[in-house]
Amino acid sequence: MRVDLFDFDLPEERIALRPAEPRDSARMLVVAPQSFEDAHIRDLPGFLRPGDVLVVNDAKVIPAQLFGYRRRGEAVARIEATLHKREDSSHWRAFVRPAKKLKIGEKIIFDDPGEGAACQAGALWAEVAEKDEGEALLSFNLSGPALDDAIFALGHMPLPPYIAGRRAEDDKDARDYQTLFAEKSGAVAAPTAGLHFTPELVEAIGKAGATVEKVTLLVGAGTFLPVKAEDTADHKMHSEWGTVTPEVAARLNAARARGERIVAVGTTSLRILESAAAPSGEIMPFAGDTAIFITPGYSFRAVDVLMTNFHLPRSTLFMLVSAFSGLERMRAAYAHAIEAKYRFYSYGDACLLLRQ
Repeated sequence: MRVDLFDFDLPEERIALRPAEPRDSARMLVVAPQSFEDAHIRDLPGFLRPGDVLVVNDAKVIPAQLFGYRRRGEAVARIEATLHKREDSSHWRAFVRPAKKLKIGEKIIFDDPGEGAACQAGALWAEVAEKDEGEALLSFNLSGPALDDAIFALGHMPLPPYIAGRRAEDDKDARDYQTLFAEKSGAVAAPTAGLHFTPELVEAIGKAGATVEKVTLLVGAGTFLPVKAEDTADHKMHSEWGTVTPEVAARLNAARARGERIVAVGTTSLRILESAAAPSGEIMPFAGDTAIFITPGYSFRAVDVLMTNFHLPRSTLFMLVSAFSGLERMRAAYAHAIEAKYRFYSYGDACLLLRQ
């Protein structure tokens, strides 16, 4: 499909720079096949049925944005690396800027060049093992928990470009850009639909007769990349690692066998569930990479209802919700949301998509 079919105009003032407080006070547009309803996140239990299973992503965001420098003799170049996919205990794939300043085999020292030029014991540095069009494979001098500790000590929370371009990261983001369910470390972007949940909301969901299950998709920075191709068939998705445990798969399949609905909280939960689903619709245990790309025409196997934030024009995520509820329906929903002054993107409001 033509990518320009997924374009729309969004006024800059509709982009949220901070989350709603409390989190469940954010607004929620309920998109049914024939109607829209303006509600709030705290109203979610009223739209659930007894037996519904909400599936959340328990990925934990790491401070994946690292700043350092490369030195060639007396020449020093500052380098920004945004980690987006861990390959093993000491290797990460990263988007690097400016990539033209780096060569394969060179070292990036993640420190201020004013603090000294040597790679001192305990300092964090990485060698460029591979490089291709702004992306590099970094081989770090530390591994395992020692590397994790260094990243948490030196890294910055990787706010989406549409927020980072308008204000600086601060201490609040370390809390705000993490969901209530965050457990599995390694994501470099938040599963943003989960940001709306509070302990009180989870308790109310239980009282409504619904349950919550956890899956993992370690969201990569590729989620922020624009679709540069003119046709969706020419777009390449970055892979992300995820898992659905055998125990969770069994409970989800049992719920579906009873005729209950699977409610994906966020596109990341949906993508890992659909990656794990067999053609029959059975959800299989899954552990590995997925680069699933969902566009209109896709036949959903595992998910009945989707709760998600409002997404960027021409993005793979707007393509996904258009596949779920229909392109014209979602264009109308977004037009309604813009007119009604909903807040967009990672820190913004949400919509609840009910299919036929």
